[in-house]
Amino acid sequence: MFLGITNTPRDYAWGSTTAIPELLGRTVTGAPQAELWLGAHAGSPSVVVNPAMVGGADTLREWIAAEPEDALGPDRTGLPFLLKLLAAAAPLSLQAHPTPEQAREGYDREEAAGIPLDDPARNYKDPFPKPELVVALSERFEALSGFRPVADTVADVEALDGGTGRLGPLLVHLAHGLEDTVRWLETADASALAVVQAASDLAAALPEDAHTPNTRTVRDLAATWPGDPGVVVSLLMHRVTLPAGEAMYLPAGNVHAYLDGLGIELMAPSDNVLRGGLTPKHVDVPELLRVLDFTAHPAPLLEPEHLAPGVDRFAPDGVGFALLRVTGEGRPVGLATGGVAPLSGPSIAVCTAGVVTLVGATSATLLRHGEACYVTPDEGDVTVEADAGSGLTSTVFIATGA
Repeated sequence: MFLGITNTPRDYAWGSTTAIPELLGRTVTGAPQAELWLGAHAGSPSVVVNPAMVGGADTLREWIAAEPEDALGPDRTGLPFLLKLLAAAAPLSLQAHPTPEQAREGYDREEAAGIPLDDPARNYKDPFPKPELVVALSERFEALSGFRPVADTVADVEALDGGTGRLGPLLVHLAHGLEDTVRWLETADASALAVVQAASDLAAALPEDAHTPNTRTVRDLAATWPGDPGVVVSLLMHRVTLPAGEAMYLPAGNVHAYLDGLGIELMAPSDNVLRGGLTPKHVDVPELLRVLDFTAHPAPLLEPEHLAPGVDRFAPDGVGFALLRVTGEGRPVGLATGGVAPLSGPSIAVCTAGVVTLVGATSATLLRHGEACYVTPDEGDVTVEADAGSGLTSTVFIATGA
């Protein structure tokens, strides 16, 4: 079965007012539309377009609960992923997500403490990790992600300081490593806050042609979040610009913050977020420091596997989900022929350009630009055919198991 699904975008303040409605072909209302969730997560389960197809269930979550074997196939207890359209017009919070072990321990601890699930101070809403990947849909998708080598940060700090000595304490902590520096900044004592102010002042005064990507980020973040330790933590991180079609993967412990752009995001179905700044929401510094990976890694770019012409698969190791991107111009693209991997279990497809037809073992459906559907496991391998009559390159993303 191909089951049409939709949802109402979430109106977080950092959301773009135009990107999601323009992508979906909906009316621009002027209100922020930050995320559109496609899945069965309790926080915003997808709405079924035609409830009569699934016994009157109004949401995907309802139907899965009522008929799990039909919806998920045998031996599955839930949908192993959550697909999102995400449109940032302002920075999201500086954050990280836990490992499976940390998530279970944190959830059990907060349950034992009697903290309600809807308490704003609750860190662990479920006992699951939240690895995630994002593929840029806009021309550029801007983010901070992962710690970069200390030497790169030192070079930026020295250039920003310009011999004033105001950033001297930051250089002292950097000499002791990333963990020492982040702990000092996040605990926000008087010396750390003085450095945050100094870095903000110096970045604002720096000529435009003297900026690096990271010092420019300090300037921009300080204008939105004056005095926030995250302003200087950004100097320790990779400043990532994803051109349209490129991706990055954010494993457990990765510190990150999306800054601007439209992307399609695939993650485990969890809502566990440990925040460290750049937000009015709950910030739990000790818990954030407990889950952070302080290792400097290369920028976490994710290269797709090219399965066939027009078919790419983004699949980080060990996460249990994958994202297929299928593009074409009026030709069928086999997802299960010529050695190309089939879908694995229940899947969700969303058309982001043009018009496509999905053909499975038992039925077929047409998806227009902005439409989405849930694919039941009995459809097995799916073929995608782009509509030549649209005159456009058609693109569909399909989230599935791995």
